[in-house]
Amino acid sequence: MSRYRGPRFKKIRRLGALPGLTRKRPGSGSGSDLKNQLRSGKKSQYRIRLEEKQKLRFHYGLTERQLLRYVHIAGKTKGATGLVLLQLLEMRLDNILFRLGMASTIPGARQLVNHRHILVNGRIVDIPSYRCKPRDIITMKDNQRSKRLIQNYIASTAQALAELPKPNHLTIDALQYKGLVNQIIDREWIGLKINELLVVEYYSRQT
Repeated sequence: MSRYRGPRFKKIRRLGALPGLTRKRPGSGSGSDLKNQLRSGKKSQYRIRLEEKQKLRFHYGLTERQLLRYVHIAGKTKGATGLVLLQLLEMRLDNILFRLGMASTIPGARQLVNHRHILVNGRIVDIPSYRCKPRDIITMKDNQRSKRLIQNYIASTAQALAELPKPNHLTIDALQYKGLVNQIIDREWIGLKINELLVVEYYSRQT
């Protein structure tokens, strides 16, 4: 299954806030929110687990195959599978750029990486799934186009970020357009309202 490229509001009306997909909020005129609330009491346990899985997938902008691979990696890693899964997704380079405010959405961050605007520890990285590690330094390429893109993103996300608690695993120097990864993210700083145990249960029942 390919990465979702359809209407973003359609997904957040059904699944709730997906800040990685869009920071905007849908209008309330359609009445779909009320319909969803009325249907919520009739959801099966399978449907509940499916929607938690979909929430994770659309927020981080993954294909079904990519998410399944992360679940398998998390299951083989020491620690609680759900927490490890979230940490793997949060430490992706595209998500780190998004959490630093250097991109307004995760798809926007992915474009920056794909177009070779981003450096990690002084080297260009063009793989959005690159797994960042503690002490990694995230910067932009030293040219006017890259600087203008990042500058515009930081300016557009400044107000939204100011209203949120600063994640303890990251430090941003907005003047130098530079981010630092301090540590692996703790559960309390995950940027999505999600029940990761339901996601693990969903995949465990598929095998």
